[in-house]
Amino acid sequence: MKKFGLFCAAICLITAMATACGGSGTSSEQSGTATATASPAETSGPAAAAGSTITIASMKFGDTVTVSPGAQVTVRNDDTVEHSVTSDDKGKFDVHVDGGEQGTLTAPTEPGEYTFYCVYHPSMKSTLIVK
Repeated sequence: MKKFGLFCAAICLITAMATACGGSGTSSEQSGTATATASPAETSGPAAAAGSTITIASMKFGDTVTVSPGAQVTVRNDDTVEHSVTSDDKGKFDVHVDGGEQGTLTAPTEPGEYTFYCVYHPSMKSTLIVK
């Protein structure tokens, strides 16, 4: 599974570089063992910042993240078990990341507050703010 994760991470990096250079702008991204569906996004604390990250540790999501519409968001799983970042609004984003791995999601293009949870641990909840 680790070799597959490294392979997918390499493919994601190549895809991200191609997209940054004028790629096709698809609405799905893959990284590691994570798959996301939505439009591009970033993450950070309450202020939008490029290269933002949702960090999962100790069976909790980190602070609420604020991103620009369509920004790329890294999801880093510091736990040893698989987690997901799944929007309550079906179809906005759904990323599954193995323990010790990371993935990428694309934030919705419409401003708003998007609550999300982990499908494996439903008590884990947080919010992605897009503005």
